[in-house]
Amino acid sequence: MTIFREVLRPAAWMYVAAGMIIPTVLLTMAPFNLILGVVLGIAIYLAIVIAMVLSSPTILLTESELRVGPAHISREYIGAVSGFSGSHATNARGPGLDARAWLFLRGWINPVVRVDLSDPNDPTPYWLFSTRRPEELVAALRQRS
Repeated sequence: MTIFREVLRPAAWMYVAAGMIIPTVLLTMAPFNLILGVVLGIAIYLAIVIAMVLSSPTILLTESELRVGPAHISREYIGAVSGFSGSHATNARGPGLDARAWLFLRGWINPVVRVDLSDPNDPTPYWLFSTRRPEELVAALRQRS
């Protein structure tokens, strides 16, 4: 059963930035064929948007495990959890970061969640990953099934 699910889609400004490919292709193709330039520009933009959406990673919390992108861990090994935003998130990602931590950060998402690990066989002290809903995820992680 899914307790929490979030897809880390790109921010709106990234779609606008990707749209800059349209005038780039148009200007490149204009000397040859203006209509082809418009069509190719739009087609390439749509391909970029589709790739951005399809490659968006997911955070998934179930009764038995936590999945963040390609990584997963059993809930039995989850220790203390904390959510950070603003300057606290900046500190957690920078000066307060342990070099052994597992990171899954997205530059367009400021808040992060820290999940301490209690697995004695894992040298990773904690996971630090981006989420737009840190309070909700922390609350869900603190609930034990």
